[in-house]
Amino acid sequence: MTSAAPSLDVTEDRKAQAKAWFEKLRDDICAAFERLEDDFQGVEGQTLHELPPGRFERTPWSRSKEGETADPDGPNLKGGGVMSVMRGRVFEKVGVNVSAVYGTFSKEFSKQIPGAAEDPTFWASGISLVAHMQSPKVPAVHMNTRHIVTTKAWFGGGADLTPMKPNEADTKAFHARFKEACDAHGADYYERFKKWCDEYFFLPHRGEPRGVGGIFYDYLDQDWEADFAFTQDVGRAFLDVYPRLVAEHMHEPWTAEDREHQMVRRGRYVEFNLLHDRGTKFGLMTGGNTEAILMSMPPMAKWP
Repeated sequence: MTSAAPSLDVTEDRKAQAKAWFEKLRDDICAAFERLEDDFQGVEGQTLHELPPGRFERTPWSRSKEGETADPDGPNLKGGGVMSVMRGRVFEKVGVNVSAVYGTFSKEFSKQIPGAAEDPTFWASGISLVAHMQSPKVPAVHMNTRHIVTTKAWFGGGADLTPMKPNEADTKAFHARFKEACDAHGADYYERFKKWCDEYFFLPHRGEPRGVGGIFYDYLDQDWEADFAFTQDVGRAFLDVYPRLVAEHMHEPWTAEDREHQMVRRGRYVEFNLLHDRGTKFGLMTGGNTEAILMSMPPMAKWP
């Protein structure tokens, strides 16, 4: 059962708590990824070890002025965020973005958002991460969690793994860690959110999944404190499991054929994000920062 609408003060405090968590998670993830860059010893036959360890470059962005539109039925976005992007010797390109934006949805888009049909005002904060790796032996990954407030308020997000070639041990480890997080909050969470992930991260035009799945949830609004706690545990699960997978594989040798296969798999990633991804559509439809929205694109990809 959805909880009653909180007071204005409570709502503002909750927004601040969510925003602060997303920023802390960003800091913890960036630190963990930079440690992996420092720990990299090199791969036989490659010269990546000659590069300096990667470091995140943070770029603030704001829509406090330019977010307004002359179209009275168009979006009106204010607020901003910080893009954190690293190009290194382990992570070919990884972005960890946080934002907190507010304003009004466009008249047409508001019809698609819970609680916005009659009042298009919204506030949204979240963290969004995509990692594309130098080594084809290290899986790519996506993670995001968010809190959105209209006349309703909810959490959403998840994480999914995209290996270049399936690795059963990695898949089991990734799913087991998120199952642990889910089981601590709801007996049915893992099966529900795993199924949702499998259905969501699917390329219908190719009839194939994007990767090996994970969890995906949205419109979680049963109890704010419990939903926020779950969202935090999703972030902690990611921070625990993914760096371990990177460390396990980043020193394995790989071939030119492995790299070619990686480029083709990345093409599938591009197709999904441009054709089907909700976050991409949400950002563009609300007038968000284009560079931050398209941060998920790999640095290179191929189509056979």
